[in-house]
Amino acid sequence: MTLQQPAAKPGKKARTPAGRTPTRLTEHIIEIISDSGEGAQKCGQSLGSIAAQMGNGIWTTEIIPAEIRPPARSVAGASGNRIRIGSERITNGGDKTDLVVAFNEQVLLGRVRAGELKPGAIILLESMWRSHADAAIVASYAETHQRLLAAGYRVHEIPMEQECKAILADAKRGKNMFALGMLCQLYSLDLKLATDQIFLTFGKKDQSVIDTNVRLLEAGHRWAAENLDFCYSIPATRPATPQIVVNGNTALALGTLASGMEICAMYPITPATSASHYLADVFEKVGGVVHQAEDEIAACAFAIGASYAGKCAITITSGPGYSLKQEGIGLAVMGEIPLVVVNVQRGGPSTGQPTKVEQGDMLTAVFGSHGDAPKVVMAPATIEECFYSIITARRIAETFNMVVVVLTDAGLATSQQPFPRPEFSEAWLAPPIDQSPVPPGAKPYDWDPVTGLARRFIPGQPGGMHTLTGLAHDRDSHVAYDATINQESIQARSRKLAAFQKTLKAPPVFGPAQGDLLVIGWGSTKGAIEEAVAGMQAQGHKVSSMHIEFVQPLPPGIKEAMSGFTRVMTVEGNWSDPPDDQIIDETNRRYSALAMLLRARYLVDVDCWSEVMGQPIKPGTIREVLLAKLKTLDEAA
Repeated sequence: MTLQQPAAKPGKKARTPAGRTPTRLTEHIIEIISDSGEGAQKCGQSLGSIAAQMGNGIWTTEIIPAEIRPPARSVAGASGNRIRIGSERITNGGDKTDLVVAFNEQVLLGRVRAGELKPGAIILLESMWRSHADAAIVASYAETHQRLLAAGYRVHEIPMEQECKAILADAKRGKNMFALGMLCQLYSLDLKLATDQIFLTFGKKDQSVIDTNVRLLEAGHRWAAENLDFCYSIPATRPATPQIVVNGNTALALGTLASGMEICAMYPITPATSASHYLADVFEKVGGVVHQAEDEIAACAFAIGASYAGKCAITITSGPGYSLKQEGIGLAVMGEIPLVVVNVQRGGPSTGQPTKVEQGDMLTAVFGSHGDAPKVVMAPATIEECFYSIITARRIAETFNMVVVVLTDAGLATSQQPFPRPEFSEAWLAPPIDQSPVPPGAKPYDWDPVTGLARRFIPGQPGGMHTLTGLAHDRDSHVAYDATINQESIQARSRKLAAFQKTLKAPPVFGPAQGDLLVIGWGSTKGAIEEAVAGMQAQGHKVSSMHIEFVQPLPPGIKEAMSGFTRVMTVEGNWSDPPDDQIIDETNRRYSALAMLLRARYLVDVDCWSEVMGQPIKPGTIREVLLAKLKTLDEAA
């Protein structure tokens, strides 16, 4: 985490050789890619933090291979970071890459074949492979280099190995900071801030490690100034208020701290684990506990037990872990025990794509578990919302004695974005545990006939002794199989969802309230959708968008908003059948998750477009989809 102070004094600016004026840009997308373990991800995170501290808008996206340790120099093994830097606020990873630093040609090929680079993109390529002892590697490098040039890329060979060896024996451990120095020079970033970032990154290590990395940073900065004939400047405005730069998982962890919850029980699972790593470092300092259970089921059971004892607890997982927690979640629903469950979604089913982004778990979160198990399901759309969503989830869970599921995804989990440093409020915290005597005649499940709510009994309250069970029960918590009692208890738990829905506001429409096309999304697609829609609005197209934070229950006002548009469609990161597939027609087409919910709820012909490419959906892709949709509407008219 990097604190961004508004009153920071400018440090040493990046040096520009005499006679060279930086090219002024509004934004650029940079990638740093390497084999796993070479530090490209840390380099990208540091670059994003430095730019954010200078006042630039940034969005970083981790490039993570599917395997934990893929073979070195493999096309599928690219590991690194993608950083979008702009003069204005950035809300998503953008489209194609302008400049890439590659530590070998094979990981670069993976990005080229995936279509991630712009035509004519600049490539800064480690040159050590041209003189490698293995003749096959030399041949591969030379052939790839020629093909890249023939394809129109601007390739600059960089002797990173050679330059780093002048500073430390194991050059592999220093290339990332050398690359950071080059990029600071190329993008006119403050070298003092970069040095400070090294102190922050390696602050727990020996001073000699910090000194070596500073020397590597300065060497890369100097080499780029003396050997590369281009550099850029992206105007920045320092923010008026302090900012923090964190990824979505760190924001979740910070939200857990701010909410007043004191127990996080989880089992390590990609891509959710880093949230527990952050909490493990800091939670004890504020009286919290991170419990690493023996498995996902135990983690859920531990959190339920902690919540039953009087404190609302949180358990954090990803798709496969959420599936294992389902029976436990059902127990929390039946016992009406407040619980916050975070599902950092990833590609599925089964083990699927552990490191890739997908929005495939919405329907599982809404309808999962056996029997009727109503839960509140919310989906933050930004890094900042990841923080506040946990505070909100805790308050809902304890107010309504319900399970609240928070759906993020791998894209939000690993992406960084600056946002205003939250100012702590006492209202975020859980109220003190009520241990006052239970009034005579009060029942553990004395359901209100309108809202379904009942007073929460805490173990140890005088007069509150009762047996809690996952079996069907009456108001006294006695096991009961009577048909009328079962109907009454299910109805009460369902009424709580309706009561909560009455507290929600209609989601705002981004753009005019009437037009040809309304695009509806949820979760991490918000920035890309709104960027695409804003660009189309600027071109005169009658397109607007709406983003839904609560998917269970759906907030009011959605049907009224849809009625102002000729057509409605969703854009999502889960599966839907393309309507032009030969075998697909209206009798067998599968719709994406939100489209299914909206069609069922409002009986409106909601269309959909989705993709499951394992990467965040790009605004340019959405723009092409929406233009094609408008063309279809024009032809039909």
